[in-house]
Amino acid sequence: MRDTVEPGGDGPEVEEAWSQEDYHHPAAGWGAAVSVARVLTREHTVVSGTRAMLKMNHEDSGFDCPGCAWPDATDGLKLDLCENGIKHVAWEMTSKRAGREFFAQHTVSELATWTDFALEDQGRLTEPLVYDAATDRYRPIEWQAAFDLIGQVLRSLDTPGQAAFYTSGRLSNEATFLYQLMAREYGTNNLPDCSNMCHEASGRALQAALGTGKGTADLKDWETAEALFILGVNAASNAPRMLTALSDAYRRGAQIVHINPLVEAAARRTIVPHEVVDMALFKSTPTSTLNLQVRPGGDLALLRGIAKAVLEEARTDPKALDEVFLERHTDGFAAYQKLCEATDWRELERQSGLSEADIRRAAEIYSRSKRTLISWCLGLTQHEHGVDTVREIVNLLLLRGNLGREGAGPSPVRGHSNVQGNRTCGIDHRPTTEFLDRLAAACGIDPPREHGLDTVRTIAAMIDGSVKVFVGMGGNFALAAPDTAATADGLRHCELTVHVSTKLNRSHLVHGRKALILPCLGRTELDLQSAGPQSTSVEDSMSMVHLSRGRKRPASPYLLSEPAIIAGMARATLPGSATPWEWYVEDYDRVRDVMAKALDGFEDFNRRVRGPLGFRLRQPARELVFRTPSGRAEFSTADLPDVVPADGVLVLQTMRSHDQWNTTIYSDDDRYRGVKNLRTLILMNRDDMRSRGIGQGALVDITATARDGSTRVLRNYRALRYDVPRGSAAGYMPEMNALVAASDYSTQSDQPLMKNIKVRVVPA
Repeated sequence: MRDTVEPGGDGPEVEEAWSQEDYHHPAAGWGAAVSVARVLTREHTVVSGTRAMLKMNHEDSGFDCPGCAWPDATDGLKLDLCENGIKHVAWEMTSKRAGREFFAQHTVSELATWTDFALEDQGRLTEPLVYDAATDRYRPIEWQAAFDLIGQVLRSLDTPGQAAFYTSGRLSNEATFLYQLMAREYGTNNLPDCSNMCHEASGRALQAALGTGKGTADLKDWETAEALFILGVNAASNAPRMLTALSDAYRRGAQIVHINPLVEAAARRTIVPHEVVDMALFKSTPTSTLNLQVRPGGDLALLRGIAKAVLEEARTDPKALDEVFLERHTDGFAAYQKLCEATDWRELERQSGLSEADIRRAAEIYSRSKRTLISWCLGLTQHEHGVDTVREIVNLLLLRGNLGREGAGPSPVRGHSNVQGNRTCGIDHRPTTEFLDRLAAACGIDPPREHGLDTVRTIAAMIDGSVKVFVGMGGNFALAAPDTAATADGLRHCELTVHVSTKLNRSHLVHGRKALILPCLGRTELDLQSAGPQSTSVEDSMSMVHLSRGRKRPASPYLLSEPAIIAGMARATLPGSATPWEWYVEDYDRVRDVMAKALDGFEDFNRRVRGPLGFRLRQPARELVFRTPSGRAEFSTADLPDVVPADGVLVLQTMRSHDQWNTTIYSDDDRYRGVKNLRTLILMNRDDMRSRGIGQGALVDITATARDGSTRVLRNYRALRYDVPRGSAAGYMPEMNALVAASDYSTQSDQPLMKNIKVRVVPA
């Protein structure tokens, strides 16, 4: 047992005993329904939450789910939602409030001892707050005074590069565009974002291979594919609405291959809650035809093995390859073929952790399918060789022409509702010349051309003092980033930290010398400006752009919308700006009109976004137009990385529990992995535990060694037996982010290596 802070924040309580059991039930189904009922009751939102369920993800009058980025159903489904989405909405719509009385009662030093659950469980923030060092408390501040403070500090910096402007995936397209416009008019491309930690590898790989940083598949492709390969994805927790696509695919006879170190609940079977008859009869549907437990980082070896098997088959069956497609639309095939032929099967087995027979089973499924779609998530990208692995996906797709046809293509799973839209609308520390030229012409500014700082470099710059101001639009940077101790140290070094948030979180407590918390509207809430109620837009993970409109009365009359907050900061920082910030906020159609000029693919934005389901952004590669140096889809020929750990070392991957969303923890339970009342755990292979003398539930110390030789230790974690490949382990983020040195990032993508942490585990 361990001491925890009571959710009410009044002191420690003894935690309930932890437990673990095997989970054999279907994903979603009645377990999801019961969980939803509990969270609606806990947040006192049974009535309002139920009403919100009927509005979420409706194109005509609803708001977009603030959870994952899975596309809205194309068939008019009236309950196109999931357990996690409802939890997220209930968490936002809670009746609890963290007002001035609360902050008067508690010092920041005291709040820093609370659990992260307890902090957010205080409810919605109600008014802007400024840190008072004399009392160690946050106190109310008027909005204009807050903006003036931001402007004063930003104008006092020696260079604009001493400020960094971070965003999470919650920001709307309109707010995103205004935010990057403010930063660039101010004079910096320091625009780190959550993509730097999640799918940066996907964007760079797809851009290099196909000339586009996004996947080419859409939801209709998922509905018509003959084979689906799902890599490094825990769909039941990260994109639960994917379960509908998987169950539909199984029923129509498609082959579904899940590739992941853990066999997650979504890779077994499901009961989709809106399928009423199945719910009533407890009738589940399988969601896979093959599960392959690859070792962490071994996906590239597996993919190359599949390609090798297909190329071997082509020696006797010319139909195994799409030779016409390869000749007309690709470059570099001969070199790739030679590489595959030279790769030894024993090395492919060693690096993937799978047998040749297993790899050939997957290859047979691939070669028999006329339409194949490959999807992936962070299990592939948060490795040193993440870019190479995603490019290997493209290599495999190209062999059989699985691009530019229905039911085929690459399909990355984005984990946050508008993280893809953030990048599309300008949040990019490495903007292209073409984008900056269009922005300059549309907005009448002279944007900086020098590349800015990403997430890991922003942390380093805060620590060494070269970044003095940190502005965060949403998210919980202190916990989401790697090396949480170093990140907190960096934030404390800042002259000013500003967080635009809906609830209290850890980032507010590791503040700069001056600090502001600015509360904003949630996505469910009515955004009323002088021109009337406003809608914002978001882009899903398959490039559909559509409107979202909240209708609930705001949690406080003092909340501002994100565009209004950005405009307030911009006007105070850039008093001589010719940009009509206030005019934009009066009517978001005006922002969209400018975006239509500045952003490729957003032409006639206001009209198109109001059409049924909005509109899909152009994907040239989907039309077999490749904006690459050769004008063709490019094969890659990366060396096979050595991902086998040294003796005594485990490769640990961080992950979410089921009862959390990003850094928001709903409870200490993880239903799909059978864990209750425990987050400080490490899931280990039974044989790895035995060889280290570690019993079930024993307390252990976990030591990670960084590239620079420094070590980071988590003590007194519980070791639990779990079905993971030998030599690997798993545990929860954000707690285990403490093990990832900020300097341990991929040289290919600059992403922190959160799925490739080399650790030693010993009894405590």
